Amino acid sequence: MKVKSSLKSLKNRHKDCKLVRRRGRVYVINKTQRRFKARQG
Repeated sequence: MKVKSSLKSLKNRHKDCKLVRRRGRVYVINKTQRRFKARQG
């Protein structure tokens, strides 16, 4: 999982990437290509 200060570019890496808020953190998740995971902050 990558940790970045901005997730906008990581969301555009794949068409199935979604932005999700969990426990006060912002995550990028991808159900089909699971290597595109990221967390903000």
